[in-house]
Amino acid sequence: MTFHDLHHADAPLVLPNAWDVGSAIAFLDAGFEAIGTTSFGVSAASGRPDGDGASKDATVALVHALQGLPAYVTADVEDGFADDPDTVAEFVAGLGVAGINIEDSADGALTPADRHAAKVAAIKSRTPEVFINARIDNYWFGEEATIAAVLERAATYVEAGADGIFIPFVPGAVSPEDLAMITSDVPVPVNVLVDPTLTLTELGRLGIRRISTGSLPYRAAVDAAVAVATAVRDNGHPALATPYHVAQEQLAKYAPLLSS
Repeated sequence: MTFHDLHHADAPLVLPNAWDVGSAIAFLDAGFEAIGTTSFGVSAASGRPDGDGASKDATVALVHALQGLPAYVTADVEDGFADDPDTVAEFVAGLGVAGINIEDSADGALTPADRHAAKVAAIKSRTPEVFINARIDNYWFGEEATIAAVLERAATYVEAGADGIFIPFVPGAVSPEDLAMITSDVPVPVNVLVDPTLTLTELGRLGIRRISTGSLPYRAAVDAAVAVATAVRDNGHPALATPYHVAQEQLAKYAPLLSS
């Protein structure tokens, strides 16, 4: 089964998003066949806010380190880290990943659809085997946040060669009926962020084929770490975690497969 095939299985593909090698290994050991990166988590791990290309170098280092692992890796490349389509295509070609997520926004605002489509077309021409997940940020930034506008952009990106469409909705911004309308109109797999109000099965019934965790695991991990330290400081009992020796064995199991 290829990475493309995973989007057409009986159940939607659940894509956990890693922010470093350790989190990627943990997801792999939990049985996930594909792992994405998260620009927010990668940037935050370096102490920098998301966006503005802050995750570029760390993302390159991360996906290169993960290449030997028995999992498909797809990279969040923000807007491609460049305006020139050929430059973006060359960058993606050098990653060696099964897929990429590329967004139609920069500096916190939507970019013209034709500019994004040109990047998609250039990537597909340079590396046709890479799964291009074209992200549509209308709802994320509250610009032209209508189903019609989203579908218009989706059609443009699919025509340019996108293999999937990623629409990160703000929770509560759209109804299940809206999601069903989108998936029935878009001819490629539709990806959404995890929704606290809809289960995997419910999203699958609405036609969603891929669910990304985004930066949620990173943020949850930070919350858990702070909770442990706070519990100790406040004379409480910290939560239990995977024993040290088990975590050590997990790392030792995959260390020989990591690229240097």
